[in-house]
Amino acid sequence: MEFYYPNLQNDMWRIFGYLFFGDRTHFLAANGKAFDRERIVEFLTGKGIALYDTATAVNRLRDNASDQFLEIVEPTDQGALLRRLPACRAVAATGGKAAETAARGLCCDVPAVGGFVPFTFEGRDLRLWRMPSSSRAYPMALERKAEAYAAMFASLGLM
Repeated sequence: MEFYYPNLQNDMWRIFGYLFFGDRTHFLAANGKAFDRERIVEFLTGKGIALYDTATAVNRLRDNASDQFLEIVEPTDQGALLRRLPACRAVAATGGKAAETAARGLCCDVPAVGGFVPFTFEGRDLRLWRMPSSSRAYPMALERKAEAYAAMFASLGLM
C-alpha cells in the first residue's frame, strides 16, 4: 500500500477530519472514492505527526487484517526510530497487536484503550498511547473513537 490507512472502510482520516476540521469527509479526494494523500501528508507535516508501523515484517495467517491473524516476524526498532525523532513526545498505537508490540519494544506496560503509560527512553520522558482501532470492524462509533484521539492530541498541544 502506498500510504497509511488507504482503505475507504477505515475511519482514520475521517477521525482526523472530524477532530481538526469538523468534517469527517475533509480528507476525501474530490471524487469521494479515495483519500487525498497529498492533503493528508501536508496536514500531518504541519502538525508534526509522524506515522510508522510497529513491525517491518508481518505474516498474515488468514486473508484479513484481524490482529489475531497477524504474526509479527520483525518488530520495528523503535529505539532507532526515536533517536531520529528527538522532538517526539509520544507514541500512539492504533489497536491491540500494535500496542502490545510497541510496549514490548519500548519496555513498558500496555495502556488501556484510550489511555497511556509513561516510559523513559534515553533520558526522555514520553508516553505510549493506545488508541481505539480505526477499523470499522472495531465496534465503536467514530465520534467515540475521536474522543480518545482528541484527549491525546490535546495533551500534546496539537488541538
